[in-house]
Amino acid sequence: MTEFLSTLSTLLVALLLLAGGGFMILAAVGILRLPDLPTRMHASTKAGALGASLTMLAVAFYLPEGAIVARALAVIVFILLTAPVAAHVIGRAGYFVGVPLWEGTVKDELKKHYDPESHGLESGFEGPPGETGTEPRRD
Repeated sequence: MTEFLSTLSTLLVALLLLAGGGFMILAAVGILRLPDLPTRMHASTKAGALGASLTMLAVAFYLPEGAIVARALAVIVFILLTAPVAAHVIGRAGYFVGVPLWEGTVKDELKKHYDPESHGLESGFEGPPGETGTEPRRD
């Protein structure tokens, strides 16, 4: 029975490593092949985060000590929390400095709210009386 569980554990680790590596390769191909910054950021965060998380799960199954499993899970949580935020910030900065969108882009949600002169965004915020929320932010 112990031999069966060992084989099953080894198989699970191998599958997790292959899947993680596959997703990381997909992220790399997406970065190389996709046409503009927002779609590249999407590929790198989604597939890259999933690939790294699957790899860390493989580490946790391969070395099932409490401290290692806790660190692997902490790394997964850290990746899942920080990768989307970092991609959003980089994508927003790229938009603000004028990195062009792909010609096939159908919808640009920020265009009507963004002032390229002041680099300010209008918000839909309804503030106190006298403030409409349509003035560009100055901070």
